[in-house]
Amino acid sequence: MSRDLYKILGVQRTASAEDIRRAYKRKAKDSHPDLHPNDAEKAEAFKSASTAYEILGDAEKRGQYDRGEIDADGNPKGFDPGGGFGEGRGFQGFSRSSSGFQGDPFEDILSGMFGGGRRRPGPRKGADMRYRVEISFEDSITGAKREMTMADGRTLNISIPAGIETGQSLRLKSQGKGSTIGGPPGDAILEISVRPSKIWTRDGNDVRMAVSVPLKTAVLGGQVDVATPMGPIALKIPEGSNTGAVLRLRNKGVQVQGKTGHLYARLEVVIDDPKDRALKEWARGYDG
Repeated sequence: MSRDLYKILGVQRTASAEDIRRAYKRKAKDSHPDLHPNDAEKAEAFKSASTAYEILGDAEKRGQYDRGEIDADGNPKGFDPGGGFGEGRGFQGFSRSSSGFQGDPFEDILSGMFGGGRRRPGPRKGADMRYRVEISFEDSITGAKREMTMADGRTLNISIPAGIETGQSLRLKSQGKGSTIGGPPGDAILEISVRPSKIWTRDGNDVRMAVSVPLKTAVLGGQVDVATPMGPIALKIPEGSNTGAVLRLRNKGVQVQGKTGHLYARLEVVIDDPKDRALKEWARGYDG
């Protein structure tokens, strides 16, 4: 269920801009991380209040939220997450959120508590922007360069390092929100999610997969085409191979320089046509 920003701040939808500002100050004073260090619950409450005030404290964004044009994170309703990334193995599933509200009315609260009076705030860095980004399994293995469209419409060329995993982040310096009081821009933080593959699984820097081998090829030896994250190759099958045998393809795993992994192919022998008459005759006469 979608979060209600008015409920987060504890105000009615008819609240004035000043009512919203005062409500945010109360929430911020009660939950600010500087006043409650190492309190995860307070930190989350402060983050929610800051996100709510960032939208409701801005007349234009508040109007968009009230009309249902944006959601509680400020994302446009009906936003196409794949837009701007091109085709194939580019970024997908990206959305944005703010790490907090900079230059807000909470500035004078901490100064009043710790300085005995209101202080004039100095330059502060703009807010960081967080993006949830889904990449292909292949890009996580080989690395890639992709175009990414930011929330403000700018297009950036992004380098995806080989070996990145779900849960890791990329930080783009000075690509976040601009500062409202003379500081440098914030950063853009890309939270990575790797899309699972139907063909490969990752094992550290190695990659594993199953390879179907026709019975005739397994018995007499030969080659089968195999897909790898770097593209298709012809895999040599030794004569007399059996299900369960594992072949190693050197340097076809994660492409990290100095720590390049391998690809391990587990063979699975299959019968092309189980109803083949010649095969049945052979099996009937086989004494083994």
